[in-house]
Amino acid sequence: MGGIREPLRELIECGLPQALEVMGERWSFMILRASFNGLKHFEEFLSELGIARNILSNRLAKLVDHGILKREPCADDRRKIEYRLTEKGFDLLPAMISLRQWGQKYGSEFVSEDPVLVDEFDRLPIGPVSILSHNGRILGHTDLHMVRRADVGRRADGTVAKPAGALAKGDVVDIEAVKRAAAS
Repeated sequence: MGGIREPLRELIECGLPQALEVMGERWSFMILRASFNGLKHFEEFLSELGIARNILSNRLAKLVDHGILKREPCADDRRKIEYRLTEKGFDLLPAMISLRQWGQKYGSEFVSEDPVLVDEFDRLPIGPVSILSHNGRILGHTDLHMVRRADVGRRADGTVAKPAGALAKGDVVDIEAVKRAAAS
């Protein structure tokens, strides 16, 4: 990732330290994983995760404070509280899947997961989470470059690139066509 470097000491200028402030420890991720698996009640988290009550209470409060989960009274018993994912929480799904895939690939033991995460449409396993360019090309670490905001879109040869239409949910990226174009 040549070019300029991020100011690594300036924590405010990057989203990573801000994300780690909220999610940077194991139990927050495990609670989030449990939420994606449909858990909503304090006692469910407690028994399924094997987490200490005080740690669970602390982490749930932090996730609620940061808008990742919201507290709502149960529909059938208003005395009980449910913890539900917010839009901000659902936006963490790609990061969760990416970390999971990384753990499957590089973990100390072979992981053969059952159940398998599949696409609802055709029920086939999902592909690897990838870094996509603005037009859907799959990028690797050698394709990434840091530039100042004022230089976004300015190519190395001085020409100016125009952004393609953004990809949206349900868009299909033809991976084989991208590979053929990159090879030529």
